[in-house]
Amino acid sequence: MDFEIRKDRKPQGPKKLIREREEYFRLMDQGLSSREACRIVGINLRTGKKWRNGHHSPGAGKKAVPPAGSEAPPSDGPSRYLRENERIHIADRVREKASIRQIARELGRAPSTISREVRRNRHPTNGQYRPHAAQARADARRPRPKPSKIGQNPELRGYIQDHLHQRWSPEQIVQKLRRTFPERPEMHVCHETIYQALYVQGRGELRRELARALRTGRAIRKPRRLADRRQSRAIQNMVMISERPAEAADRAVPGHWEGDLIIGKDGKSAIGTLVERSTRYVMLLHLPGDHSAASTRDALIQTVTTLPSQLRRSLTWDQGSEMAAHRAFTLATDIPVYFCDPASPWQRGSNENTNGLLRQYFPKGTDLSKHTRDDLDAVAAELNARPRKTLDWDTPAERLTMLLAASN
Repeated sequence: MDFEIRKDRKPQGPKKLIREREEYFRLMDQGLSSREACRIVGINLRTGKKWRNGHHSPGAGKKAVPPAGSEAPPSDGPSRYLRENERIHIADRVREKASIRQIARELGRAPSTISREVRRNRHPTNGQYRPHAAQARADARRPRPKPSKIGQNPELRGYIQDHLHQRWSPEQIVQKLRRTFPERPEMHVCHETIYQALYVQGRGELRRELARALRTGRAIRKPRRLADRRQSRAIQNMVMISERPAEAADRAVPGHWEGDLIIGKDGKSAIGTLVERSTRYVMLLHLPGDHSAASTRDALIQTVTTLPSQLRRSLTWDQGSEMAAHRAFTLATDIPVYFCDPASPWQRGSNENTNGLLRQYFPKGTDLSKHTRDDLDAVAAELNARPRKTLDWDTPAERLTMLLAASN
């Protein structure tokens, strides 16, 4: 059959004239002149000359394009992407009711590759797999960079921005989107997509000032580094965490708490933090004057006595001097206090995580004494109303309510 010149003669742009080039070199191998081969294939004589001899691209610093020779890109052989001839084979075998694994063995591909190809590129209406249409869909999806869901969907962008203003983490927002819009995949993204919309310069899907609503307040990722070691402080009659009951370690029983202080400007002000290990429920201690051992003891007693008895089992603290009066606290509340090992913040992981969340509300280097009791209660209520990944996206308030209802 004679070579048929394509009717659409628009400029090919980045697409290569692969079919024309293969036919050109085939005709040249048969002894035809370059002029005659170009006429039959339907290309300019200069194009054929470039294919045979190569050429220099215009512009300084541009690399020379080598001769194409007769080695046009093969239609078979190893390749990261499926080629059109492979898609034709898939379509034939699917029509013959061959299994996915059988087709994969014949093509030397993974079964998941064939399964994904048929699922993604079949006709959206009748479900038939057509190889040339599948090749066109694959080619259309390949160019990079791709437009972001966030940039194309104003509703999704507004939802994310609103919850970032409420200091939700990207992962919390993602899970809430899936629960709120289960039947709308256009409203589903992964949390890395949100981070990229904030971190990557020039995308503009989310306002850059929203990066300040992230936990760290940074608009760029920074590598982790080792924390500075802290010197241990001598506290009398400490009971170490190794002696804490096993029920506290596995978080199976509620009522075991972790505590610490977040310190304000120049170390002159502080806020106490308490986190229940099972539910991650947060309570804040008001320390407007100082954070001495006596003041911390009194604030702890005032706070924990508001709890029901089943939520008062133990308290774990680091070796800070503010807990020097731990024996007096235990006598007043009947709650034993256990102390972490030096330089071991992971032994109070829930509390350390919560302190990081609280720094969004109480930044480092600020005076914490200006915050009232009502301010602290409002912040604690907001944290307790956030869905948490470790709670299967329940909120701490919901988990605490369920536990109290079960115990009653």
